Amino acid sequence: MTDLPGDRAFLIDNVDAARGPTASQATGLTLAAARAVIAAVEGVARSIGVAMSCAVVDSGAQLVAFERMDAADLVTVILAQDKAFTALANQMPTRDLAPISQPGTEFFGYNTVAGGRTIIFAGGMPLYRSGVLVGALGVSGGDSAQDQAAADAGVAAFG
Repeated sequence: MTDLPGDRAFLIDNVDAARGPTASQATGLTLAAARAVIAAVEGVARSIGVAMSCAVVDSGAQLVAFERMDAADLVTVILAQDKAFTALANQMPTRDLAPISQPGTEFFGYNTVAGGRTIIFAGGMPLYRSGVLVGALGVSGGDSAQDQAAADAGVAAFG
């Protein structure tokens, strides 16, 4: 394991000494950090009795970690990943897209962007480290408020 500058909480598990960390890893989005995010999401899910899926992606929208709780609907697998993608691509919570993409608003139809991967309801959050966007998370399985509560816990776990 290698320490990351300025971040002792989430060490990088670099088993291949010839490779350095990715940009996201160097700024704190390690596998350990992604696992902490998922654990926080699952803690909320268990406390409210809702099975969820959680995806954590790096700054290139590539999966760092993903988990689908037992009994989570199959559609949550896709939705969690697409919420993470949307939060990353837009650098904002997915919940903030709904009000500006309704019929009659400036961005009506925005949900069709990126081949339909753009999700305009709650559960996707960008992940920042020292003001730099390093990745995002997506949560799916409950209603919008439940997904957002779990996503907020994931962001808090990332710090």
